[in-house]
Parts: sequence; C-alpha cells; structure tokens
Amino acid sequence: MTQPPSDTPQRPTREAAEEAVRTLIAWAGDDPSREGLIDTPARVVRAYEEYFAGYPDDPAQVLARTFSEVDGYDEMIVMTDIRFESHCEHHMAPIIGKAHVAYLPTHRVVGISKLARLVDLYAKRLQIQERMTVQIADTLNNVLQPQGVAVVIEGSHQCMTTRGVHKPGAAMVTSRMLGVFRSNVATRREFLAMIGRTGAGPLSNT
Repeated sequence: MTQPPSDTPQRPTREAAEEAVRTLIAWAGDDPSREGLIDTPARVVRAYEEYFAGYPDDPAQVLARTFSEVDGYDEMIVMTDIRFESHCEHHMAPIIGKAHVAYLPTHRVVGISKLARLVDLYAKRLQIQERMTVQIADTLNNVLQPQGVAVVIEGSHQCMTTRGVHKPGAAMVTSRMLGVFRSNVATRREFLAMIGRTGAGPLSNT
C-alpha cells in the first residue's frame, strides 16, 4: 500500500463527514433530524467508503504478480466489457460504463482478474474519463512492459444525463493506444474488431 504524500490534507473524522451530510440535507431544505433522515448521514458515509475505495491501494501492486509459463503465447490478450462505476470530480455524479483492455505480452502475463481490479481501483476515485483511460493504460504499460497496450472506455455521465443538458443515452468514448497498438494499424484494427468498434472510425487518443 502506498503512503499518501506528505502534503495530503488530513482526512476528516467520520463524525465530521456525517455532520457535513447533515448540513447538505438542511441546505437542500429538509430536516436532518426527522425520522426518515436520522440515519442517512451514516449511510452516506458508508456508501462513500465503497464509492471511493480505490484511494488507499497502489494500482501497480495489483499487477505485481505475473506469470511467465505461457508456452510461447505471443498474441494479444483482451478483456472486454469490464463494467465500472465511478464519480465525476466536477459534480460528484456517477459515471457508469465499461472498459476494454488489451496488451501484447513480451514475456509475462498477469491474471485476468487483475485487469478488472486495475480498472476498479482507478474508477473508485473522483475522476474524469480521459484521465482514467490514461492511468489504466500507463500503469499496465509501465508494470508489464509489454509490446503494447490498448484501452477503450465507454461511459455514461450522469452529470449530463440527469442534470445540465439532460441528454440520456449519450455515451463518451476515450482511448489510449501505446506501443504496437499505436504504431501498427493491423494490430489496432484487430483490437477494435474484437471489441466491436470496427465501424467507429478513429478514436481520440488521450
């Protein structure tokens, strides 16, 4: 587990967090002391512990254990449709979507559950989708040092579907292509075909 930087603000107590929720309830126009809301601050704090569980752990450590006994396997490894739930850092509204992650191994591979875990650790933080895409791809690339990494994320942002412009059904797509996925058109096309985006045209590369 990584230690927080020395300049990281001190984490408030649970009691302070619950009091902040009571303040928001009162600001919204309701009475935090009425029967139906008495336990709401504690519930919200417990929910936040789950929503933002990605902060304490080091994502690189998730990929620390790798395997070299792959009998010469040298094709791309792709995990599709990894569902994630995150929260946008601008409105703290949910981002719900799926990630597609691929890499072309050099010598070592990682357990497939670790790819989903890596997505979760970055998703369970206050995020913007573009940064999350880069973080997943760069961590996989830096730790495994494969021939290439590709990450595509599709997300529905509740900050624009339930408020603001109110555009339900809209989805944002971001991508990060590294190594052979960036330099080799055939490799990139093979990956996009595997995730069903052959007709989508070029994806923005963050």
